[in-house]
Amino acid sequence: MNRLRHRVRGRLVAGRGERGSISVWAATSAVIMMICVGIALDLGGQVHAQQHARGVAAQAARAGGQQLDGTAVTGAYPSIAIGQARVAAQTYLAASGVDGTVTITGGDTVHVSVTDTYHPRFLGIVGLGTLTVGGDATAQVVRTLGDREQ
Repeated sequence: MNRLRHRVRGRLVAGRGERGSISVWAATSAVIMMICVGIALDLGGQVHAQQHARGVAAQAARAGGQQLDGTAVTGAYPSIAIGQARVAAQTYLAASGVDGTVTITGGDTVHVSVTDTYHPRFLGIVGLGTLTVGGDATAQVVRTLGDREQ
């Protein structure tokens, strides 16, 4: 035991037999930290992709909801020009580069469902493939007089 310890300026210090014992702990900690950072970044990226999908769905529904037929001009209850609304919403989806479905119900409601994918950067290394994200939005045409819905 005296060979492994010696005195330097009056203090007992470890000798050469214990050199490098901290490196295993440091290497393990570094790997764990990199995995944690990778998970955090990929989950953040997935949340961002989810928000993007919801935003695209909302804007596509808005674009479809703006396609009114001619009765709105005469003061009658407004309704959606169904063919034009569907084309406008699908055109917005195509321009955004996402897949989605457009449903028009009741002549005054446009519902858009969007499906997109997120490709993880760090978790892809450990075998996690693409993640599917989606978003839904609805736009409804209403008639208002002043600031009250009619």
